[in-house]
Amino acid sequence: MRTLVLGGIRSGKSQWAEAALAEEATDAQPVCYLATGPSPADDHEWAARVAAHRSRRRNRWSTVETTDVTEQLRAHHVATLVDDIGSWLTAAMDRAGAWTGGSVAADVDDLLEAVGGFPAPLAIVSPEVGLTVVPATTAGRRFADELGSLNQRLAAACDRVVLVIAGQPLAVKDPV
Repeated sequence: MRTLVLGGIRSGKSQWAEAALAEEATDAQPVCYLATGPSPADDHEWAARVAAHRSRRRNRWSTVETTDVTEQLRAHHVATLVDDIGSWLTAAMDRAGAWTGGSVAADVDDLLEAVGGFPAPLAIVSPEVGLTVVPATTAGRRFADELGSLNQRLAAACDRVVLVIAGQPLAVKDPV
C-alpha cells in the first residue's frame, strides 16, 4: 500500500506515518526511513528536531539521509517511509535552478514513476500547502505551486491519502 500523509508543520504527520508503517510491516520486516532534510551542524534547534525524529524510530529501522529519493526507491524494496517530500522538492529546485525559472518536471516525473512501481509498503510525508497566506515572495509562491502540484500527483498515485491536523488523522482517500 502506498500512503501519502499530508499536514502542516508540527501537525503530527510524521508520527502518524511512522505508526501506520509500523502496523503494515511485521516485526521481522526491515523498514527504511528516507530522511530528506538537511543536518546542518550549526543549527542546534534543527538538530534537536532531527534527534527527536530519530529517537522515535524503531531499532530495526534503517535510516538513509538523502535527497535522492527516486534512486533509493528504485534500489530498495522494503517497507519505506519518506520524510519529507517538501525537503526533497527544495533540493530538486536547487539543482534545477527552479527558483529562477528552471524546471523540476523531469525530477517529479521520475519520482512519480518510482512511487508507482514501488513493490513494498510506502508512506510519503509531505507538507500541505494552501492552508495559510499566499507567500510574499516569487520563490515562495513557486515552491507552493510546485508542492501543491506534486502533492496532487502523489495523491493520485497513492492508494491512501491522510491529512493530519493537530495529531488527528482525517481520511482523504481510502484504499478501494
